Amino acid sequence: MSKKKELQKLQEELETEVSRVKLPRNNQSFGIVDQRLGASRMKVRCLDEKTRVCRIPGRLKRKLWVREGDLVLVEPWELGGDDKGDIIFKYRPSQIEWLKRKGYLKKLENIEEF
Repeated sequence: MSKKKELQKLQEELETEVSRVKLPRNNQSFGIVDQRLGASRMKVRCLDEKTRVCRIPGRLKRKLWVREGDLVLVEPWELGGDDKGDIIFKYRPSQIEWLKRKGYLKKLENIEEF
C-alpha cells in the first residue's frame, strides 16, 4: 500500500473516533454559518435564536477554515452585546453526529435539517 493511501486511511480512522467534543460553557452557544461576509467575518445563526456577525480571532485565522453550513461554537462579545461574537471552534461531521445522539442539537432539528 502506498504512503498516501495509508495516510488517508489513518485520517479516516481519526475522524470517526470521537474522543472529546467541546461543549458550550457560560454564554457560548452553537451556531450555523449562514453567510461569509469577507475579512474573516461571517453571519452566524445561533441556537439561542439570535443572528450574530462573528469573526475568527487572529490566533485561529490560519487554523480554522469555515464554510457556509458549518456548525460552530460562538462566544458573544461582552461589549458588543448580542450582535457580535467570535467563532471559537468548528465541529467535524463525526462530532456533529455525537452531539445529535446525546441530544445537544435538538433545537437544530427544529430549525433546519442538517
